[in-house]
Amino acid sequence: MATEPSAPRLLRMIGPVLALILAAALSACSINRHPAAPVSAATPDYRYLIGPLDTINIIVWRNPELSLAVPVRPDGKISTPLVEDLPAIGRNPTDLARDIEKALAKYTRDPVVTVVVTGFQGASSEQIRIIGEAAKPQAIPYRQNMTLLDVMIQVGGLTDFADGNSAVLVRGKEGGKPYGVRLKDLIKRGDISANVDVRPGDVLIIPQGWF
Repeated sequence: MATEPSAPRLLRMIGPVLALILAAALSACSINRHPAAPVSAATPDYRYLIGPLDTINIIVWRNPELSLAVPVRPDGKISTPLVEDLPAIGRNPTDLARDIEKALAKYTRDPVVTVVVTGFQGASSEQIRIIGEAAKPQAIPYRQNMTLLDVMIQVGGLTDFADGNSAVLVRGKEGGKPYGVRLKDLIKRGDISANVDVRPGDVLIIPQGWF
């Protein structure tokens, strides 16, 4: 009559099986179930939109007394010596200059205005937001030709607990469509093929790993 295997022998028999099951489970956990983000998502026609806390330099030709640098208030408006509470948020510098010219035309003849942005935060709808297991989660201004690598450098990379290859890039300009990105391959392994363009309004979500 066959005897039942002893406990140590049983553990030796099932140990490799358990290891395979655990490896498969970990592999499944790290699979990104979203479609890969397109490598190219450039926005050649992008124009910077002014946001709260930007600093803008207003230059009025031949009127130095009306020329000054002003911050955009948290409510998105600016005030100058002759113009109060002018909306600036969501306007590009050229359009804002035309708005100021119209407002100044009540007080001075044929004003010519140039607006130069010198401190950049950007409109909230245009910012790139990074949440989760980034070293420094934050919202950062978008700039032309910005890539995922640029974003990760600015937020200081991944934490030790990040599951970088399960990160999701949510594209606001496409109705919140999610894409999978391989941050661990990009940051930890130097795989430049994992680098992709980002677009204004993207949200990068970095989950925590199981271990």
